[in-house]
Amino acid sequence: MDTSVAEWFSLQTVPQTGAKCTASLILLHGSKSTGERLRNSIKTALGEELTFSHIRILYPTAPLRAYTQANGEPSHVWFDRLTISLAGTDHEESVDTMATKLGQLIDAEVKSGIPLHRIVIGGYSMGGTMALHLGYRFYPQVTGVLVMGNFLYSDSCLYTALEKRDTSSIRLPPLKMFHAEQDQIVPLTWGKVTFNKLTSLGVKGDFVILSNQGHSMNTPLADSARNWIANILPRE
Repeated sequence: MDTSVAEWFSLQTVPQTGAKCTASLILLHGSKSTGERLRNSIKTALGEELTFSHIRILYPTAPLRAYTQANGEPSHVWFDRLTISLAGTDHEESVDTMATKLGQLIDAEVKSGIPLHRIVIGGYSMGGTMALHLGYRFYPQVTGVLVMGNFLYSDSCLYTALEKRDTSSIRLPPLKMFHAEQDQIVPLTWGKVTFNKLTSLGVKGDFVILSNQGHSMNTPLADSARNWIANILPRE
């Protein structure tokens, strides 16, 4: 991989445990976090490092940028948010700029020999929203999208893109969406509204409610996500 791309994202990489890598998983952290923190939170939830015999896992960190929800302070966020509610509007400039940069990471995986149909894009909270934009606006050729505890604005540009897509030629990757029943940051209803809108626009997938859980990485979430990844990216 281009070292400049890896350095720009302070990339954490967990290699496959077997002899050959035949698939990649890219996981994006939540707002004001890092790839290392997401990796460690999953490790804590599972009681062990998340690994696969044939899948390389990439944990990039969003570079610092001014974040409106932190009073303009530099924060590790994938894009800016002017408000946190269903009624907000995408900050398209920052979303699209980051999608282009993350695209370099995806392209580097392809150049290393991993085809798009052997890549899963996933994310937690804000990282999940970024993953949705990547998987359904920029890289619909990936094999799947995995998101956890996130939402889209009701008038998101992603919905507009799906409405305008050529349904005869553009395949959409399957979606696995997890949401905690007691999420105190992103209400469960926001997740349901997002999932229902996506499925009404042609996305196929599953919405899983995590009973008695809040907005945090937890064992049921990490374990279920691991099983889904193993099924959608089987060994070749």
